[in-house]
Amino acid sequence: MRLLIFGLGYTGTALAQHLAQRDSRIATVTREGRDDSIAFADTDRVAFEIAHATHIVSTVAPDETDPILAAYGPQLATARGWLGYLSSTGVYGDTRGAWVDETAPTGTGRRAARAEADAAWLALGARVFRLPGIYGPGRSPLERAARGEAARILVPGQVFSRIHLADILSGITAGFDAPRGAYNLADDLPAPQSHVVAYACALLGIAPPPLVPLEAANLSPQARAFYSENRRVANGKAKRVLRWRPLFPDYRLGLRALSASTSPTITSTAPDTASSDQR
Repeated sequence: MRLLIFGLGYTGTALAQHLAQRDSRIATVTREGRDDSIAFADTDRVAFEIAHATHIVSTVAPDETDPILAAYGPQLATARGWLGYLSSTGVYGDTRGAWVDETAPTGTGRRAARAEADAAWLALGARVFRLPGIYGPGRSPLERAARGEAARILVPGQVFSRIHLADILSGITAGFDAPRGAYNLADDLPAPQSHVVAYACALLGIAPPPLVPLEAANLSPQARAFYSENRRVANGKAKRVLRWRPLFPDYRLGLRALSASTSPTITSTAPDTASSDQR
């Protein structure tokens, strides 16, 4: 395997570390070329890596447009390697709590740029992994609760899907031998945000924060937009086609494993809500 990863955020870094255990050569691209990675603006080197990679994964979220496709779209279109893209289940928009699978329409939500990038990578023949709220070591409600920063927002009837970092990594690697197309990687138990925070507090042995109505919560516009959507994400296609099964099929199993293996006082600047696009 000769792997090229665009972006060393939370998931990109974990993916590089995970695949380094294999007999593989891994090159990474970041904006400034940090941590021995290739600088995004080093066009000759990046084009060389694209041409020679057996596997290419982009973890970079779009701004107005997808920066990877804008800069290297022609090279990716002719690349011989396997293509993968980490997208978001936000492309489905608000379904008022209904289940959505990969046949559902996209582009109706608040993330138009994400939906456009999702469609563009699919057009290139990529395996597009649509992810809900990501949590894992150093980035979960446990850390926020331990710091006293957790909040429980009351939005009756609203639920979200989640995915543990380990299950993202296993889904991507299962996709190496899978047909091109979109795959939802999500757990089996969509749940209210307030339930997840309360469970994290119970694991830590601390009192949960009070429930606060959305109207009374002092939230940023980004966080408030997070609560404007309500959906349940179905993962049946990934289970059927990738033969993937989540190691942590619900947030309770995932948080219990994290609380047993890591210190809850570990700090993380990464957000732990499903509104995050920090892949």
